[in-house]
Amino acid sequence: MSQVQILVVDDCQQWRETLRSMLEAIPGYQVVAEAGDAVEAIQKAAQLHPEIVLLDIGMPIVNGIEAASRIRRASPNTKIVFVTQENDRDIRTAALATGAEGYLLKSRVVFDLIPAVDALAHDADATAGVLGSSNGHDARALSRD
Repeated sequence: MSQVQILVVDDCQQWRETLRSMLEAIPGYQVVAEAGDAVEAIQKAAQLHPEIVLLDIGMPIVNGIEAASRIRRASPNTKIVFVTQENDRDIRTAALATGAEGYLLKSRVVFDLIPAVDALAHDADATAGVLGSSNGHDARALSRD
């Protein structure tokens, strides 16, 4: 089984380390790089072409929503999942409008991260998106056409 290559992007180093440890505890997942800001994330995505990018929204200089659009151009086959504390419907809508496959709340990451990454990594027929509910208290895997 090949490793699912993941890029973790967040301006908080402790949060990046937390996500890395959660992911790498699961056989088949490999965090190939971390980025502390959007500019670094765009460069690493263009260089490494990871299968999945886990991307925060609230970052300095360039926010995650703008970064997602740039990552999509630099690495079109990379699947993007926002992992954020932003539980606002308008922000979620704007984030998903970039073509991102998912949106997870940091408050739910312990429950939702692995199922979300697993759904994206193993979906051969359609892009799986993980969308938090409007109240942010659950997440579900959905297929998009």
